[in-house]
Amino acid sequence: MLQRLPSTLVTNMLVSLSAFALVWLRAPGDKAAWWWLTTVLATLVARAVLRSLILRKRLQNSNPERSLTLLASGAGSSGFAWASLPFVLNDFSVYSVDGGFYLMILGVATGAVLMSIGYRWNGLAFALPCHLSVALSLLLQDGLTSIILALNVVALTIILHRSAIMGESIFIESTNRKLEANAMTTSLQEANHDILQVNARLELLANCDPLTGLANRAAFNEALRDGIAEAAASEQKLSLLVIDLDRFKHVNDTMGHKIGDELLTEFATRLRNNLPPAHTVVARLGGDEFAIIVSGRDPAAEGPRVAEAVLRQGRKPFVLNGQTCMVGTSIGLAIYPDHATTADELFVSADMALYRSKDQGRGRWRKFDPKLRAAAERQRQIETDVVPAIETGQVEAWFQPQVCLKTQRITGFEALVRWHHPTLGFIAPPEIVAAAHTVHQSDKLTGAIADACCRLLIDLPGLGLPEATVAVNVSPREFALYSVADLLDATVARHGIDPQLLEVEITEEALLDTVIAGEQLKRLEQSGFALAVDDFGAGHSSLTRLIDLKVDRLKIDRGIIAHIAASKRNQAIVSALISLGDALSMEMLAEGVETEADAEALRALGCEQGQGYLFARPMPVERIAGWIAERQDKEQRTRLIG
Repeated sequence: MLQRLPSTLVTNMLVSLSAFALVWLRAPGDKAAWWWLTTVLATLVARAVLRSLILRKRLQNSNPERSLTLLASGAGSSGFAWASLPFVLNDFSVYSVDGGFYLMILGVATGAVLMSIGYRWNGLAFALPCHLSVALSLLLQDGLTSIILALNVVALTIILHRSAIMGESIFIESTNRKLEANAMTTSLQEANHDILQVNARLELLANCDPLTGLANRAAFNEALRDGIAEAAASEQKLSLLVIDLDRFKHVNDTMGHKIGDELLTEFATRLRNNLPPAHTVVARLGGDEFAIIVSGRDPAAEGPRVAEAVLRQGRKPFVLNGQTCMVGTSIGLAIYPDHATTADELFVSADMALYRSKDQGRGRWRKFDPKLRAAAERQRQIETDVVPAIETGQVEAWFQPQVCLKTQRITGFEALVRWHHPTLGFIAPPEIVAAAHTVHQSDKLTGAIADACCRLLIDLPGLGLPEATVAVNVSPREFALYSVADLLDATVARHGIDPQLLEVEITEEALLDTVIAGEQLKRLEQSGFALAVDDFGAGHSSLTRLIDLKVDRLKIDRGIIAHIAASKRNQAIVSALISLGDALSMEMLAEGVETEADAEALRALGCEQGQGYLFARPMPVERIAGWIAERQDKEQRTRLIG
């Protein structure tokens, strides 16, 4: 309405001038001039001033309802000015030229209504006084024609009023729809902006490690695949480094995870700031594991240089929470296509090289060796086949005799695990034990060997060895996996064996674990099992624990026994160990006796029992009876000759 008001005032001015001209022609005089000056012109100027005041005070924004009322009032003043015309002129009659004034007044009023579709009262405020003035003027005149015309004016007034209401309603509905559409458009734009921001954040999270800011595993995998594709297309190479922080777990356990996070962040910063940015992708794969992809002109030569740079950064001290910490790194390096042709295979190759680096002492880098893949495949196959091999009896117990060095009497046997794999051949006992541990089947392996020991113990009295013992080896880490005491108790009970005849061999490390292993060793002792310490002298035993557990036998490590006849130093060590055994009332058995000279030296030193190739190699249970008979025949022939 404010925008249309200037054109409305101009139109009204022009129409009023034409009316003034007609009035002057009808009856020249002061009345026409005063009507135009005091009514029409004055109201038009007042409305223009009113519009200016509204805009200056911005009343249309602060109080739109009052603004509409003021504008409608201005329109009403103009309407009353026009409505006064029939009463200003003398002898105003429809039957004369004055009929044209009626049409002019009604036309201006109707136009005002039609132009005020947004707010009907603005047009009606102008039109109603005009229409009422015309109708009243007609009714005041004589004749039926005047009355009919007056009624038509009233009808026109009613029609215009209804039209104004409908026009206002349509305008409001249209405007509301427009506002809703604008609001929806704005809302959609804001939503789209928010979605774009969220997508940007999600994309960042999807490709960026939130802790260090490096590429994450997903981004690394994609970069590695793309790098290999580009290298293949250009017939170039690509290097992959997989990195572990060596003492990260120790930092986490002793200083807390918050400090561990600071360590990871600082290490990532060092990698980012000290590695060539061109043709390298640095990523954190998770935990303390990082990876670097090296491409470019000569990745095979650049890879080792990057590995050395990473080692230097890892060797520098880290200052964490005011404390200086030394960590170090281990790195595995693999090169495409020398070591693998796919992203997965290349990562596995670098990972194998990393573990070789750790096995060789940490704090170094190692390049992948194809032999590692063969070893890994062998280990995987062993781990896959070990369980069915145990269940079907392919993993079996072989037994190595133990004899009295003075009388040559057989005192017992040690059970040793053996497995002849159908494709890999003989599997070393440590590999069998490690594979069973990896697949969480250590209890099944020990149970199968213990069963074989008990079956042999049942047969030994019939072979003339009622007091001979049979030893089963138990790894120290087995005590943390299951109850060894419960397993062996159930085994001897099932076979009806005296627990004292089943000897449990442990290594020295088990003696030092006073929490888990110590409790179970006490239970084994209470159940009546004989306890033997294997490889004695190769570890760090506690004399207090030896006494407290009432160990029955100490087995001197084969590394000390080998070539003892020619080693005064080893003889002195064995002599000291034998003295210790005598002081603790423990039997002493020497492992690895291979020559008669070594056996004689051990006899001279006072060692009671021996075990080794001099007497017999490990043998399957079905050969024991023949070996015993052969040994007894040999002893009889020796006595007869003597």
